[in-house]
Amino acid sequence: MSEQMIRAEDFGRVAVLMGGTSAEREVSLVSGAAVLEALQKRGVDAVAVDGIPALVTGLVNKKYDRVFNILHGNKGGGENGVLQGLLESFDVPYTGSGVLGSALAMDKIRTKQVWLSLGLPTPRYIRLKRGDDVVAAARNLGLPVIIKPSCEGSSVGVSRVFEESDLEHAVDLASRYPGEMLMEQLIQGSEFSVPVLGEQVLPSIRIVPAGEYYDYHAKYVAEDTSYICPGLEGVAEEEMRALVLKAFKAVGCSGWGRIDVMRDQQGNNYLLEVNTAPGMTSHSLVPKSASQVGIEFDELVWRILADTLKQSSTGA
Repeated sequence: MSEQMIRAEDFGRVAVLMGGTSAEREVSLVSGAAVLEALQKRGVDAVAVDGIPALVTGLVNKKYDRVFNILHGNKGGGENGVLQGLLESFDVPYTGSGVLGSALAMDKIRTKQVWLSLGLPTPRYIRLKRGDDVVAAARNLGLPVIIKPSCEGSSVGVSRVFEESDLEHAVDLASRYPGEMLMEQLIQGSEFSVPVLGEQVLPSIRIVPAGEYYDYHAKYVAEDTSYICPGLEGVAEEEMRALVLKAFKAVGCSGWGRIDVMRDQQGNNYLLEVNTAPGMTSHSLVPKSASQVGIEFDELVWRILADTLKQSSTGA
């Protein structure tokens, strides 16, 4: 079905899945409210659903025809492949990546392993388990490093470490979250985020926080973070977008998403991680980038949902 021919009633009843019980619940609720409003403004029969247990009840009672997943995070969230497997078992189309892409992208260590196997650039790293010698690991990589949970997003549990004396506190913070930890080489340079919408890579965004780093506060609270879009020009922009598309497909992602990239002072790009259900708040990056190519928020949400009609027609 061509995009021009799609009508609001073609979607049936849409569950906008938000909230949940992950560490990113509050961000998800704000994103979900924005998505819900955009769909309803365009005549879609969309309803809010808070968390997977509530969704399951609705699915059992055949209340929903498809799901717009804006549930962020891992445990209790909707980005780790569990939700995707559930929806496929009910034969209900959904937005975003499938089981494999979601599960891989949620795990930063496994994502890096895939990228490295294909020769794609990503910062050097060491897997950390509780009880490992973190000082030895940091000396191996060389300070400064970043320590973070392998399976969380939105800068949850992330620390930048410049002195060995700060390693213990960073590990303590990251170990509050389930799963392995990751120690990563800190790339000194500029931070970018590059959205993908279907087969289209949207303009890069260079992120310039007022503080030293683009942390949780800068992402969701601060009003003085600067976003430069497109973040690069000419060949440099083309190269970054081409790298992002390769990296997105390498992990098995599809539909829409966003990849974070660091660019060092010599102009080398380093892939950081994939977000398969990016934020859709007033601070969020995908809407900022889409608007640069004439795709306003309501249209962006519509296009993301329209991709689920392909699943309906192919039986995916």
